[in-house]
Amino acid sequence: MPHGPQLLRDYRRIEAAIRFLEAHADRQPPLRAVAEAVGLSDFHFQRLFRRWAGVSPKRFLQYLTVERAKEALREGRSVLAAAYESGLSGPGRLHDLFVTVEAVTPGEYKASGSGLTIGYGFRPSPFGECVIAATDRGVCALEFVEGGSRREAVDRLVRAWPAAVIREHEAMAASYGERIFGGEGGRPLTLVLRGTNFQLKVWEALLRIPRGAATTYGDLARATGRPGAARAVGSAVGRNPVAYLIPCHRVLRTTGAFGGYRWGTARKQAMLGWEAAQRGATVAAAG
Repeated sequence: MPHGPQLLRDYRRIEAAIRFLEAHADRQPPLRAVAEAVGLSDFHFQRLFRRWAGVSPKRFLQYLTVERAKEALREGRSVLAAAYESGLSGPGRLHDLFVTVEAVTPGEYKASGSGLTIGYGFRPSPFGECVIAATDRGVCALEFVEGGSRREAVDRLVRAWPAAVIREHEAMAASYGERIFGGEGGRPLTLVLRGTNFQLKVWEALLRIPRGAATTYGDLARATGRPGAARAVGSAVGRNPVAYLIPCHRVLRTTGAFGGYRWGTARKQAMLGWEAAQRGATVAAAG
């Protein structure tokens, strides 16, 4: 996978291509039209997609159909049903990383991070630039940088942990970025989360949804034992502090429509298509 500026350039073109396809879905534009829209030849556009997703643009778009979304929802529903029957406590597994959740104590929650030191840094990812923040116990935030505004990303971190000491720590962010996006499978990764009991249950339920699968707000509500709380679940999903690792992008509408996403619908589609492509490659290799 390319790194640094190349990775960010690749993602910007992928995002632009998805936006173009959204805007012209009724016309079903051919590959050449999409390539021209992002300033590339057919050949270079094909090569970009294969480098980024491992599949052709045509194959990638098949992962973004309503039919594929409904299939992902069916799988997610069965996963959540099994998780609910066995209880939602314990670690969830996400794309070859063992991710465990460590909630801050009630005292730490009330103290808004007093006594904690949080390091942060900015890293490229397959889905655009992100900021990664961590305490000495694990990752406490991962957000995508919207519109290139790093200052806004840091301000959000300060608002989430107003009493903590927050310092730039690029080496830490680089290490976590490689573990999260670089494919270092098997190394334990801890998330340090500050939220209400209900929010933690929702985030923990999301961790049970494997890549390539999806869920709905209603199914999440049932999995947390509050079947009538879909709206409250939506609020908890929107407050997810650790994008990608807690995969709120895997929440779809019951119809199979992608719905909104805090970090943009094009990014949500890019993440879902990329994960489906990665999963497909893994299944093919295993077979």
